[in-house]
Amino acid sequence: MPPNPTGPTNVELRMLIRFLRRAANEYKAAIWDYVADLLEKPTRRRVEVNVGKINRLANDGDVVVVPGKVLGYGVLSKKVTIAAWSFSRGALEAIKRAGAEAITIPELVRRNNRGSNVKIII
Repeated sequence: MPPNPTGPTNVELRMLIRFLRRAANEYKAAIWDYVADLLEKPTRRRVEVNVGKINRLANDGDVVVVPGKVLGYGVLSKKVTIAAWSFSRGALEAIKRAGAEAITIPELVRRNNRGSNVKIII
């Protein structure tokens, strides 16, 4: 009998991590390997970022990746592109109100496979 698997048990998250590892190797972009490492952490240690923190740390026009969940507490007043594993309903509403864009991490990798000018917010 094989040992219990380590890492996330969510199949979609495991596929995303595998996708990021392949992208890191194919495009020689260490950023995707780092994002995969952060997503592999246990659920209780996974990143949760409020839109208010994104507003503080990002500038207009920035591309931001959150290797976890974006929550809706705070105000977003900058037009940024935010890629994350998941978004709360409140976060999506705040992002839409600000005229910003919420996308998935694989979509960001397809748009910018080298990961240049991407900020990781944890």
